[in-house]
Amino acid sequence: MLNTIKYDTILKNLKRKDVIYMAFDGIVTKAIVSELSSLKDSRLDKVFQPNKNEIILGFYLDKKNYALDICIDSQNCRLNLTTNNKPNPQVAPNFCMLLRKNLIGLKLKNIFSIDLERLIILDFEGFDDIDDIISKKLVIELMGKHSNIILLDDNNIIIDSIRHIKETDENFRDILPHTKYIFPTSSKYNFLELQNFDEFKNKLTDISSIEDLSICISNTFNGISRSFIQAIINKLKITNTDFNSIKKIFDYINLILDKIPKNNLAFQEVINRKKDYYLIPSDLNRPFNLNFFIDDFYFEKETNENFKNYRNTLLKLILDTLKKYQKRLYNIDEKLNECKDMDKYRIYGELITTNLYKIPTQNLEEVKLENYYDNNNSITIPLDKRYLPNVNAKKYFKKYSKLKNALTIVTEQKNTTLSDLNYLESIVFELENASSIDELTQIFEEISENDIFKEKISLKNCKKSKIKKSKLSKNKDLSFNPIKYKIDNYTVFVGRNNKENDYLTLKFANKNDLWFHTKDFHGSHTILKIDKSLPYPDDKILIEAAKLATKHSKAKNSSHVPVDFCEVKYVKKPSSSKPGMVIYTNYKTLIVN
Repeated sequence: MLNTIKYDTILKNLKRKDVIYMAFDGIVTKAIVSELSSLKDSRLDKVFQPNKNEIILGFYLDKKNYALDICIDSQNCRLNLTTNNKPNPQVAPNFCMLLRKNLIGLKLKNIFSIDLERLIILDFEGFDDIDDIISKKLVIELMGKHSNIILLDDNNIIIDSIRHIKETDENFRDILPHTKYIFPTSSKYNFLELQNFDEFKNKLTDISSIEDLSICISNTFNGISRSFIQAIINKLKITNTDFNSIKKIFDYINLILDKIPKNNLAFQEVINRKKDYYLIPSDLNRPFNLNFFIDDFYFEKETNENFKNYRNTLLKLILDTLKKYQKRLYNIDEKLNECKDMDKYRIYGELITTNLYKIPTQNLEEVKLENYYDNNNSITIPLDKRYLPNVNAKKYFKKYSKLKNALTIVTEQKNTTLSDLNYLESIVFELENASSIDELTQIFEEISENDIFKEKISLKNCKKSKIKKSKLSKNKDLSFNPIKYKIDNYTVFVGRNNKENDYLTLKFANKNDLWFHTKDFHGSHTILKIDKSLPYPDDKILIEAAKLATKHSKAKNSSHVPVDFCEVKYVKKPSSSKPGMVIYTNYKTLIVN
């Protein structure tokens, strides 16, 4: 039986995420907007909305195209130029259509942020159908879960927003069409209004330890994040909260702010359990592109998050199905244990029938008889006193017959269930080794075609993925991209999932190619191509191919692993067997250390 506890642990590990503090604060916003000022006088010619939290604006300037990514996801809100393509829905959402209607063809006259607020305003200007000047504003509020993108007319009246917000206790303003736009307010101080260090120092209170320093500064001044102050503390190796230490922090913040107009900055990544970044003065002679650093940072982060979420979803689906089949196997074993006693009931029936002439014709709880199957030793047979002895004999025969038939059926069910559990374990192996969303998509397509998961996968999801059942064909247009290795002049191919294993072995490989697979361990099919222009592979080549088969198996961390290999013509796929499942003959075994 498979170890579901182990798989539950895998799921917990996959769900655990690195802590990422939001470093896109007011200082980063100001630096990014300073770079984006180069887009002034560009023309907006494209608007896309890849998802509910993201808008991409396409600008054209000096024969070049630029894509401005505006993301209001609570964990990843930001504004930056992007070069990473994202899939768009076939039907544009309503807000996207509204922006296209109101902004396409207009020029970007100005882009600016307010103080150190994470609030950016894009001013657009152009002409309408009768050549009257029109102006529109796009307000971008990057405020965590309250982030928004708001389109205003020239009177600051809201045309529409990506999120509609009604006034509540937590929110003092309406963000609704046809209402006056009100700028958000903050109870924190504006760092840019400070005249000197003394003002900065006097506004800081409740600093009892170095651990409180970043919290206090972040809670006192607007647009300065805890992670930024903590990065300064680490960089300057500040260990206490005395006058000089706080003065160093104040001077460093001003140094960063002074370099923003010159674009003489860079980002420093913090790579540890708290993956983050912060601004530092640049030592480069040329300006550092902050926009594209932010673009790459968040693209990698979102890609990893999407991969983990997708894998978690698939693994939960597998584990739920796995537990169901393990419960089924338990019930089957219980039934098989009951079938072990079936011969006892046959003997009971025979003994009662043979000795009916000795047994009183009355209702009894038990009867003692000589068992001629056991040297005529005495045996006590329990009876149902509601019935006469002859009726009890018939019931014992009936129970024997029922268990005998059940044994045949349940044995077959057990074999099928064990096969299904083996297949489920192979899917878990694929998930453990998947490294991209494309590989996860192929795994989903595979399980979507399998009846094991038909109760778990909704019809809606199946329609979305446009999955169609089809047989393997050499002319089939499918995603076939096995892992490729070179051993001297020989080529080795390794399948990445069950469907690719089938295609690799049964369609791609030639009959004389060599097929490798770890013995008694789940793993990928490995094909060593036989080139007629080369001599037949010697033992060294065979061992190296066997090592690759071990590397792509559950035995990759084990020693003395047996690996079977044979010519591809001896590998067969049984009828109606699941993807990746084959049988083979005429094989030899190598031991990989």
